[in-house]
Amino acid sequence: MANRGYDVVVDVDEREGDLGHTDLQEDLEFHSSNFDEANPRNSKIPPDAPFSSQPSNTSSKRFLWSISFYAQFFDVDTSAVLHRCFSALIPRQPFLDILDGNPDLYGPFWIATTVVFILFLTGTISQYLASHHDKAFVYNFKLLSGAAGLVYGYTGVIPVALWGALKWFGQTATGEVGMTLVECWALYGYANVIWVPVALISWSPVNILNFVFVAIGFIVSAVFLVRNLWPVVSVTEAKVSRVLLLAVVGLHAGLAIAIKILFFA
Repeated sequence: MANRGYDVVVDVDEREGDLGHTDLQEDLEFHSSNFDEANPRNSKIPPDAPFSSQPSNTSSKRFLWSISFYAQFFDVDTSAVLHRCFSALIPRQPFLDILDGNPDLYGPFWIATTVVFILFLTGTISQYLASHHDKAFVYNFKLLSGAAGLVYGYTGVIPVALWGALKWFGQTATGEVGMTLVECWALYGYANVIWVPVALISWSPVNILNFVFVAIGFIVSAVFLVRNLWPVVSVTEAKVSRVLLLAVVGLHAGLAIAIKILFFA
C-alpha cells in the first residue's frame, strides 16, 4: 500500500464560491496511480531528425525520358516571358542577369513559331504583290517548310555548336562553361523576337525598304548576341574569342540574308 501512489481529484462546487465549504468525505475521490505501468504515451519523445538542406536523391533526379525533366524548362509565367522579350528588343542589362539562373524554352519556342508563320504569311503577300494577276495565284507552301527549317534549325543547332566550342575552348578552372546549353538556347531564342516586327513590315513591293528593315533586324539582334556573349567568350584566348564572335556575327548575317532572299526578294 505504501509503495502505491494516488491521484487526488478535488471537485469544487462553484456555487459555494469557497473551498472552506467543501465536504471532504463527499468530494474527495482516490484513484490508483498508473505511474508504474508501461504506457507508450508516457514514453520519451524521440529527438527530431537532423535537418538537411540537400534534397533527397529520389526527388531531385530527373531523367531524360521523364516529363518532369522537360517541364522544368517551361516553368515560366507570361509576365516573365514578356519582360525577357522587351529586354531583348531594348537591352538595358545583361540578359543572363535577367534570366537569373532560370532560363526557359517556352519563350524561344513560341517566338520561333511566331516568326515561322509570319514569314510564311508576309512572304506569301510579297509573292502575291509581285505576281501577274492574269491567272489564279497559287500558294507556295514551300515557304512554310523553308521558314520552319531556317528558323528552327538556326535557333536549335547554332547554340549547340557555340556551347560545344565554349566547352572545348572556354572552360574555367573548375571545368565549367560560362553559360549552360539552355541559357544559350534562350539567348538565341529571345534574339529572334526582333524578326516578328521586321517580318510584319517587310512585305512591301519596294525592295529597298525591305532591305532596310531586314538590316535593322540584323543589327539589333547581332548587337544583342555580341553584347551578351562577349563576357562568356572572353574567357578563352584572344584569338579564339575573336574567331567565335566573328562566327556568331557571320552566321547571323547569313540568317538575315536568307530571310531577305527567300521571303522578301
